[in-house]
Amino acid sequence: MSATLIRNVHLATMADSAATANGAGYGELRDAALLVRDGRIAWLGRADALTGEIAAGVAEEIDGEGGWLTPGLIDCHTHLVFGGDRSHEFELRLEGASYEEIARAGGGIRSTVAATRAAGEDALFAAARGRLARLEAEGVTRVEIKSGYGLDFDSERRMLRVARRLGAAGGAAVHTTYLAAHALPPEYQGRQDDYVAACIAWLGILHGEGLIDAVDAFCENIAFSPAQVERLFDAAGALGLPVKLHAEQLSDQGGAGLVARRRGLSADHLEWLDADGIAAMAAAGTVAVMLPVAFYYLRETRLPPIDALRAAGVAMAVATDCNPGTAPCTSALLALNMACTLFRLTPAEALAGMTCHAARALGVQDQAGTLEVGKRADLALWRIGRPAELCYWLGAAPLAGRWVGGVKMA
Repeated sequence: MSATLIRNVHLATMADSAATANGAGYGELRDAALLVRDGRIAWLGRADALTGEIAAGVAEEIDGEGGWLTPGLIDCHTHLVFGGDRSHEFELRLEGASYEEIARAGGGIRSTVAATRAAGEDALFAAARGRLARLEAEGVTRVEIKSGYGLDFDSERRMLRVARRLGAAGGAAVHTTYLAAHALPPEYQGRQDDYVAACIAWLGILHGEGLIDAVDAFCENIAFSPAQVERLFDAAGALGLPVKLHAEQLSDQGGAGLVARRRGLSADHLEWLDADGIAAMAAAGTVAVMLPVAFYYLRETRLPPIDALRAAGVAMAVATDCNPGTAPCTSALLALNMACTLFRLTPAEALAGMTCHAARALGVQDQAGTLEVGKRADLALWRIGRPAELCYWLGAAPLAGRWVGGVKMA
């Protein structure tokens, strides 16, 4: 059995935060060591408790040089696979063009859909691999990737195939989410229900090909109604697939309650979340995924109800929402900082949001998100003096090492 011992480190296990939802601290263990055996955490504890029997068979020892070892970061909401970019539209908006004017000229999500449909699988893979590499350089070891920029069968399938290829490349574990109900494609203009029916038909085929881990939708006035989302979720449930939802970003459509009734993994965005939605999420154990980069990029002013979520004991995850339109961000550490500065999460809450609570948002809390014996050895080693520095520095590069399933990444 292969074994690696990481010595001379402090541990932020995040186990306390996992047990109590929010605000429980880092689960610190100073002057510690951690043993990895066959890809899993076999032992952790104070260095002076490490015995020769525990360390028997160690093939490699790593000196952590007094740094901090945390669970690998988990980015639980991204749209990493897409064609083109929308930097030109960003420039036009700052020169005074309205969203409506840009959309009428073929911009907005339609431009991304056109670029994604035109791109081959290899081109999509190469572009997404570069984005993922930037997340990995900031300690990410697990990521969720959504479809939703193809909006036809072949293009949605191609996006999901690319996401699977990214996972097979081994740099990070990848979860795929089917988001065909993201926007209405131009060829279905005025026929929303017909498009939802098409999404349901494609879902069965793509699930049969092993391409889908979860199902998402955008429940909003400008996207799909609660009734249409319910139809899609009925189909997902029949296939045994978990659900999540873009909910209450621009208005209160009752999406959080809808996904909570389905015992959904998460409700994401949530700027317009109300008390009923919070209560439903708390009762169901549905995670609230905070997306501060989109909030910043859109210059929103209505904050998610952080205090009410805390009071209700709803776990809050944090993610980059990497996408070409509203969050062109491949920095996990910037998302942590924004969660603190914009949403007023504490650094401990923010780090829990990208470790243990992000694992819950993906349904893998038994495998990842904390440093505990038996869990997969997805680890990040940092050159920092205290864990809060991960949320504090802007533009720093504190990562000293990263392991995915016990394998040290270059």
